Amino acid sequence: MAETPSAVASPRLQTDGGGPGATAFVGRTPPHSLEAEEYLLSCCLLDGGDTIARCLEARLAPEAFYFPPNRIIFEKLCTLYQNSPPVAIEMLIEELRTAQQLEAVGGVPYLIQVSARIPTTAQAVYFIEKVRELYLLRELIKVTTSTVEQCFAYQGGLEEFIDRVEQDIFRVTQDRISDAAKPMKEPAREAMTVINKLMMKKGELTGVASGFKDLDQLTFGFQKQEMIVLAARPSMGKTSLALNIAEAAVLPKKGEAVPTLIFSLEMSAAQLALRMLCSRAKVNIKLLREGMLPKQGPEQQRLVDVADELSKSSLFIDDSSHLTIMELRAKARRLYARYKLGMIIVDYLQLLSSADSQTPREQQVAEISRGLKAMAKELDLPVLVLSQLNRSSEKENRAPRLSDLRESGSIEQDADVVLMLARPKDADERYQTAADAADLIVAKQRNGPVGELKLTFLKDTTRFENYAQ
Repeated sequence: MAETPSAVASPRLQTDGGGPGATAFVGRTPPHSLEAEEYLLSCCLLDGGDTIARCLEARLAPEAFYFPPNRIIFEKLCTLYQNSPPVAIEMLIEELRTAQQLEAVGGVPYLIQVSARIPTTAQAVYFIEKVRELYLLRELIKVTTSTVEQCFAYQGGLEEFIDRVEQDIFRVTQDRISDAAKPMKEPAREAMTVINKLMMKKGELTGVASGFKDLDQLTFGFQKQEMIVLAARPSMGKTSLALNIAEAAVLPKKGEAVPTLIFSLEMSAAQLALRMLCSRAKVNIKLLREGMLPKQGPEQQRLVDVADELSKSSLFIDDSSHLTIMELRAKARRLYARYKLGMIIVDYLQLLSSADSQTPREQQVAEISRGLKAMAKELDLPVLVLSQLNRSSEKENRAPRLSDLRESGSIEQDADVVLMLARPKDADERYQTAADAADLIVAKQRNGPVGELKLTFLKDTTRFENYAQ
């Protein structure tokens, strides 16, 4: 390798651009490779545009180049490519001269040296990844060092501080994934596969199955990035229905299990486990509590078998109370990173807190709703959110509607699907509890039809089943 011109000799940098974390590299040389940077710039100059296009597609920023002259050269190459491709070294020299940056990069000799560093662009993709890899390492060092400094200077607001730190780290790590456009051939092929299945009446689901035939026919399963709201008045069976859906996800009758996380802000994990065990084992929970079941009877064996099934399943329960939306998202991110979750259930929205408890409650609920929808998109999975309804439907003796969602219209706006659990019109009005049957109203669905369906409710086992007349 020829000597780098003395005018731009690479110093041992003590900082890397200033700002937070600028002291990260004091006394140490950050990860970098001047050779990889020069090889990549050589590829950019060799083919006149294709390598630059690859760099832009990979979201490689000028800041990814450690050596300042290389950073200036790459920035100018990108500008030239966007304005008047293809790019040639003669154009680069003139543009740098016009911008009075030619001497700053080492003059014409350095540009000629760089352009002759490699004879072919065959390894361009490798050098793009190498330059970006080293840049991400430097960024991680800066972010984590900045976090240490902020910890020492901490002045309160722990939840906001931790959420900000997590966002900084995720921002760095997510940048390693590029968004490349797909040719229409593959999506069209996938669409035709779905169409053929529909025409053959196979009705294969495209999302997470709910376990209820009529609901799955309307929604084709809960889709990725969707926020699904399940709303009802208290004691109507929201939690029971959510647990049945979770059971269908982690212990499906066919297909692969979907790792599921339940945030239970109202009931403990032990209470949920008891309900799930009795529900799946078809054991009367009232008789169990009263001690009326025989010790060595068939019910006990069914409970043991179901307990073994659930303990081996990919179901996770977080029963932390007084969670803020930021804490919930942080917990979900961490578990997702370890177990690649496929669905999240939140029971229930009105029990979550916002970061600022001083704002009006309607604004708090709006912030929580937006946070849950953002989590669905960030983690690329369906989020089933339980919600309370206000008393309007009871007072007016009618079926619930979207405007009955409690405390904020933003829930209705953010949700992709809204399900409402209601007592059938002919149910006994004396008790505000789930009847032997329930109406499940699909009141909103962005990408499908709305409608109403019935479910059977088994009170003894707190279990919903497909409706059968």
